[in-house]
Amino acid sequence: MEPLPNSRTEPDGSAVIRVLSYNIRSMRDDTAALARVIAACEPDLVLLQEAPRFFRWRKKLARLARAADLVILSGGGTAAGPALLCSLRATVLRAEDVLLPLTPGRHRRGLATAVVRIGGARLGVLSCHLSLDAEERHEQAGLLLDHLAGMGVTHAVAGGDLNERPGGRTFRRLGDGLRDCWTAAPRGGEYTFPATDPDRRIDAVFVTEGVEVLGCGVPLGLPGVAEHDLRAATDHLPVLTALRVPAATED
Repeated sequence: MEPLPNSRTEPDGSAVIRVLSYNIRSMRDDTAALARVIAACEPDLVLLQEAPRFFRWRKKLARLARAADLVILSGGGTAAGPALLCSLRATVLRAEDVLLPLTPGRHRRGLATAVVRIGGARLGVLSCHLSLDAEERHEQAGLLLDHLAGMGVTHAVAGGDLNERPGGRTFRRLGDGLRDCWTAAPRGGEYTFPATDPDRRIDAVFVTEGVEVLGCGVPLGLPGVAEHDLRAATDHLPVLTALRVPAATED
């Protein structure tokens, strides 16, 4: 793939950042390969889905973060799976784990959220893993948009495993309120699942208006990202996005 811009802070305070969204299947696969893929993408922010959430989940997530030269920002078991990691470039202003309403007989779902400062930019961040049930998934998308709107930030990025292809009702609902980064600036691969023979895009990254999308896609061919690692790390492929976030005007 054509190289994405490197992370940097511009003279005007705006920040060029890399955001990686990745379903890691509870780290049940090759965790060394997983860490290599994440590290090679050189992300400032990582939006995880299916992070470990049961026995010793904090230690498992901390081990992954350390291996990828990152730190835990929020989420994991306390958000029912979604989690956020970040580089030391990010200053965490606040973080919140949100549990979504539980439908009896279905998996608990949640959101891992935070507000960070990178360079002169202030950014809301959200990771999600939406329901397999179409009606519940659509309702969760509305709750996601409501939560973003209530974070008190001008600019935000949200991403995750939507369990739905573009054109679906939930995907359209998110796209009506946010910008789909792949559609805005495709770069790299499109399909994210299954990792061994991908034929659909069910993982996506979205941004609010005012955030410039510099490129978005599966990092196929990125230096350091080996195809055998992508297949071994988990059952999804990651989505890597480069963004330019304007400098904050709010306090």
